Amino acid sequence: MILNDAVDEILDNVRKVSDSLDPENIQQMNNILKTSQNVFVMGLGRSGLMARAFAMRLMHLGISVYVVGETITPAITSEDCLLAISGSGETLSIISAAEMAQKRSAKIIAVTSYVDSTLGEMADLIVHIEGRTKIDSEKNYLTRQINGKHQSLSPLGTLFEVTSLIFLDGIIAQLMVEMGKTEEDLKARHTVLE
Repeated sequence: MILNDAVDEILDNVRKVSDSLDPENIQQMNNILKTSQNVFVMGLGRSGLMARAFAMRLMHLGISVYVVGETITPAITSEDCLLAISGSGETLSIISAAEMAQKRSAKIIAVTSYVDSTLGEMADLIVHIEGRTKIDSEKNYLTRQINGKHQSLSPLGTLFEVTSLIFLDGIIAQLMVEMGKTEEDLKARHTVLE
């Protein structure tokens, strides 16, 4: 069934990315997240949904976090960091936000498939999340076959987005241990205004 093949493709990508993570890079990311006065997260489209999910868990950990674009988001300062999620690393509004963060001397963490992208070049720290993004789509069937790139069963940026979500949830698990937090601590900060 196509469904099973698509799920296998997504899971294979998650495993491949997980196996390729650099522990030192992850520790640097966690140190930035733990020591920043405020963490600003941003992404657009489905990547934006992944950013919001990560922001929620950071809040549960007691980290001061804001989603870029919300009306209550304050000015970014040199004591803060911006975590920007962009598969292509070329999304204009994310580049614009990163430029502002850079001007204000905030740290920038890029979560992207393209480490050599504009966002990657601006970042203080890059987390490489491999995945097919919109810019990967080779339209010519013959070219795809010659290059050994067959049509993905996961549309558009799905591999990047799902893998990013799972990676960021893994970061939360790692931060819980590093910060000595339990699930009860997180539950205590969970919204009750539902």
